[in-house]
Amino acid sequence: MTNKKNTPVNTITKIKALRKQEISVETLTKGIFEGNQTLLARAITLLESTQPLHYEKANAVIEKCLAKPNNSIRLGITGVPGVGKSSFIETLGSYLTAKGKKVAVLAVDPTSSLSKGSILGDKTRMQELSKDPNAFIRPSPSGTSLGGVARKTRESIILCEAAGYDVILVETVGVGQSEIAVHSMVDFFLLLKLSGAGDELQGIKRGIMEMADAIAINKADGSNLEKAELAAIEFSRALHLYPPKANGWIPKVLKCSASENTGIEEIWEVVENFVQQNKENGFFDKNRKTQNKNWFLQTVDEHIKQFFHQKESFKNAQIALLKDIDENKISPFYAAKLLLDQITKEL
Repeated sequence: MTNKKNTPVNTITKIKALRKQEISVETLTKGIFEGNQTLLARAITLLESTQPLHYEKANAVIEKCLAKPNNSIRLGITGVPGVGKSSFIETLGSYLTAKGKKVAVLAVDPTSSLSKGSILGDKTRMQELSKDPNAFIRPSPSGTSLGGVARKTRESIILCEAAGYDVILVETVGVGQSEIAVHSMVDFFLLLKLSGAGDELQGIKRGIMEMADAIAINKADGSNLEKAELAAIEFSRALHLYPPKANGWIPKVLKCSASENTGIEEIWEVVENFVQQNKENGFFDKNRKTQNKNWFLQTVDEHIKQFFHQKESFKNAQIALLKDIDENKISPFYAAKLLLDQITKEL
């Protein structure tokens, strides 16, 4: 006689039923504090939800998690697609867990502007690290947020810190403005570069170079090692063109190979030296307080935008003005002014 209780179909049904169950704020918070990865993932899913009820619940969890002290290091990692970010993060993460640290990886995958979908393939690319019990990998869709940084990445960092993760690695999409957004939420900003790919000239551009606390020439192995050494010299020269950072830190240029596991220890040593120096001179805490203020201001902007877009009068006026713009009866800029003037009168 067949035991139907343990069939795969019944097991899947049970899992789906459990996922649909509402979990209380207390249960989620307790699970996060205990390092329960399943409940941590559920809490982050709440953060990413656009449902009002989920929003309130997620905020309650965040408030409780904020009260828990932590001594984490937030490390942002960026670089153009193909530079080897995922391979580097897996190698660095494995190195850190081997040293007894707990590592959380918040990886943002690009969202299609057409299908609105994301592949979310970071767990696939980081197969070994995803099996490590001291590592937590959370791929998230970028959505419509600036430069591909997930809208709730900051809140996810707080939850991971409350779950006891010592190092939070935030990977950017690496397609432009994401670097600015990630730089505003981490302690240390690492720029990965390639040699022999025209990257040297790109690296000299002011914006990204001024944000970087260190530059790592990845894939410095085999026949590419000599090119990597030349690239390191070029980037070191470029760094001397910029004024010193306010915190007194001098950015470093290093070489590494994620595939051959070389240079990883030296990079982490630079990160630790940076954190120690900035804690001693007070810039570490000052930077985090500044980031919290910026986080507040950006959240206010987001709420204002949501508030207006939820008003029926705003939607109706917007539709009418879009029609006029389409028929070239009014400029987009003046239409925006008319829309805001109309809505502010109603407040």
